[in-house]
Amino acid sequence: MRIDIITVLPELLKSPFEASILKRAIDKGLVDVYFHNLRDYTDNSYKQVDDYQFGGGAGMVMMIEPIDKCITELKSQRNYDEVIYMTPDGKTLNQKISNGLSLLDNIIILCGHYKGVDQRVRDLFITKEISIGDYVLSGGELGAAVLCDTIIRLLPGVLNNETSALTDSFQDGLLAPPVYTRPAEYKGLKVPEVLLSGNFGKIEQWREEKAQERTEQLRPDLLP
Repeated sequence: MRIDIITVLPELLKSPFEASILKRAIDKGLVDVYFHNLRDYTDNSYKQVDDYQFGGGAGMVMMIEPIDKCITELKSQRNYDEVIYMTPDGKTLNQKISNGLSLLDNIIILCGHYKGVDQRVRDLFITKEISIGDYVLSGGELGAAVLCDTIIRLLPGVLNNETSALTDSFQDGLLAPPVYTRPAEYKGLKVPEVLLSGNFGKIEQWREEKAQERTEQLRPDLLP
């Protein structure tokens, strides 16, 4: 998989990809991630990528020309399955979206800034708009990092145990059940006996029941 991220702050984005699971995936050649500084696609001496909005109003708007140049150059080199715009008014990210994106070969992620991008960018280039929640960040970089993490961890070979991602919360529409590890008792708090029984049929049944209970208590909106 290849991910190209268009941003005005590449230095803000690089850190998550230099550690942990994301770095391991890159080092193993399972994903290629490239950062493109939008200011490199400007013609003006100030490297300006934004301007005042027509009609007046507070806040600057990202101009279409440098974005067009960057996306056009990338598209001249390969085909892209999706061109994603990170924006608060996009579709809220969920596990189903991440699952689908993890099956693609090449994607572009455009990070918004200021009051957003010229609407013509969205009309001409964007194929999917994604938000990571009902709140506003200073820019789309942190959202792009979150999106990449949710996608990359699903790629075969990234996690040490590939079945781990399949048992995460939301994969089957439920929250994950409680999990425990050693010691079996700590300050009077004991691990449920069923998990120590070795009866994997009963353990699986317990986990399914607890997942259902936890979802009913914490996220009833997930249930049909």
